[in-house]
Amino acid sequence: MIHLSAITRTFHMGDQVVNALSDINLHIASGEYVSIMGPSGSGKSTLLNIIGLLDRPDSGRYELDDRLITDLPETEQAQIRREKIGFVFQSFHLIPRLTAAENIELPLVLSGIPPEQRQIRVNDALQAFELKQRASHRPAELSGGQRQRVAIARATIMRPSVILADEPTGNLDHQIGAEVMALLENLHHGGTTLIVVTHDRELGARAHRQIAMRDGKILTDQTDDAG
Repeated sequence: MIHLSAITRTFHMGDQVVNALSDINLHIASGEYVSIMGPSGSGKSTLLNIIGLLDRPDSGRYELDDRLITDLPETEQAQIRREKIGFVFQSFHLIPRLTAAENIELPLVLSGIPPEQRQIRVNDALQAFELKQRASHRPAELSGGQRQRVAIARATIMRPSVILADEPTGNLDHQIGAEVMALLENLHHGGTTLIVVTHDRELGARAHRQIAMRDGKILTDQTDDAG
């Protein structure tokens, strides 16, 4: 599904050149549950951004579903991103002026889904994520856990084949964080590829496959045979 070959990414900070990713080679099969772990500055979020088509590598090849997409125009990458990839972020990234239902609906609007279909799919999502009673509330009126559930509902409303979660429990307490991870893992059990970036070893250990990064390189790549 996801195939990265010799991926590099550098950033210029003043006179310094930071090698965020160095010669990354990675294959993730459809339906896998993968955690990418490492300290701040290890390159894990940069890697996630490249997988999610939010950033471009300086060199290397990226194939998604057997299609080379490294050099595709931004318009085509944006379409692939909308159709195939869902994002869950630590800071939720909800639009403050929109209600919970409107935030969930936004990807459908951007994709030109007819209003009647949008209403059915949003209602189903509100029900599935136990947000029916919060549909008309704006993000400021929701708890952290509710906001993250809205974010996950929005990330999955287009029925993507892969979900990318960047520190999804970082702003939540332990109990609510566990509930959020259970939601994400339930989506994985339904066949969705789940990739979680975290610095939390306990959280990363929940994945069937654990990748450790440091200084822009993959140090270890281990699979839990029992998982």
